[in-house]
Amino acid sequence: MGILGKIFTWWDGATIGTMLYTSRKGEHVGTDAQGNKYYRSRKPDARGKERRWVIYNGPNDASRVPSEWHGWLHGAFDDVPESHLPPPQIWEADFTPNATGTQDAYRPQGALERGGKRAKAVGDYEAWSPEG
Repeated sequence: MGILGKIFTWWDGATIGTMLYTSRKGEHVGTDAQGNKYYRSRKPDARGKERRWVIYNGPNDASRVPSEWHGWLHGAFDDVPESHLPPPQIWEADFTPNATGTQDAYRPQGALERGGKRAKAVGDYEAWSPEG
């Protein structure tokens, strides 16, 4: 991404303003398994609250934040998630981001992206015609 993209767009990654703010006022607290980096402000704001944010490793998509870091970002607990997590259970699945709008998105039978062919309607369905 060029310098103009970094200045004016936010959807493809952190802007220059975010990067400057992060380097000047942010303290890196952790990184998740996907490479997203989590920060908090070095000093609390006027209300005494610290600001928390994430710099995504890839496109900005909130569904890429794992649940444990989501809780930390929203102030559910003060320490980084690793100190609050129980050991993983054998039945737990790995985190997967939202696939909507990608090649991996679910497309049911008859969807236009799958050719638009659907099974013939059966039962009491009768197509409307203007003559009838």
